[in-house]
Amino acid sequence: MLYLGIDLGGTGIKAGITDETGRILCQDSCRTAPERGWEAVADDMALLAGKLQRQCGEVPAAAGVGIPGAVNPRTGAVLRCVNLNWNDVPLSDRLRKTLNMPVFVGNDANVAAAAEAAAGASRGIRDSVLLTLGTGVGSGIILDGRMREGVHGAAAEIGHTVLVAGGVPCSCGKRGCVDRYCSATGLIRMAEEELEHCPDSVLAGKKPDARMVLEAALDGDPAAEAAFDRYTDYLALTLNNIIHTLDPEVIILGGGVSGAGEALLRPVEQKLDKLLLFPELGRPEIRIAALGNDAGIIGAAMLARQGVQS
Repeated sequence: MLYLGIDLGGTGIKAGITDETGRILCQDSCRTAPERGWEAVADDMALLAGKLQRQCGEVPAAAGVGIPGAVNPRTGAVLRCVNLNWNDVPLSDRLRKTLNMPVFVGNDANVAAAAEAAAGASRGIRDSVLLTLGTGVGSGIILDGRMREGVHGAAAEIGHTVLVAGGVPCSCGKRGCVDRYCSATGLIRMAEEELEHCPDSVLAGKKPDARMVLEAALDGDPAAEAAFDRYTDYLALTLNNIIHTLDPEVIILGGGVSGAGEALLRPVEQKLDKLLLFPELGRPEIRIAALGNDAGIIGAAMLARQGVQS
């Protein structure tokens, strides 16, 4: 069987048709332009789908859509998507009628975890967790080979679990969320705080981004090194909490900060090893995500596959 995967973002829509293994057979994209309203965006998804079907010469068995927001897993309605200003949008119903096939909608981090499990860093692994370390912290959980969305479609919001009681205010309204400490945004904030004690830093007088902080840390800049040390402390604590809650076989790190690769993994693993409750049992392997920009399409297609096979 073939499956249609649609990756919906705030600025672009990417779509592709995959086989059972997640291999992309054809793909295309267009602008989102959400100011036109959700119906117009949904119609563009249908147009992309039709174009891809003509290229492949075969109608997919089902479609999956990954969106950056919360979804009702029973109805496929988008409960809330801040990036698109969507609330209570019946996306699945609309696409089911225009595409004339089953349509399944899920959170984009959840489907990215499914993509890595199908064709990426956790391929062949039954139990895995993905953390995306970008502007915020997204996450997805795969247990016994299946994506876990929860009763209300709100599972795997690890970024909005509280890591520091009374800590830095978060966009969700709470304080001290993982999102504020393990994101690229958190790394930048910590670097700016360290600059108060290191006026001679190469970052002084600049508006640093996460890549600048990482590069400066690797070059031995004191402010960047101190910020990166704090960042890896918080990330190790977060991974420790995941391990003692879910006991996965693999944890995958994606998003912009994961681009540091071994320079990120080494200190995190060293700190994590000192936190484990049962070190004699070992710990999950920590891996860097493998699929990059294709994860959204592949994961959405795997969501469709899971839906059809349920």
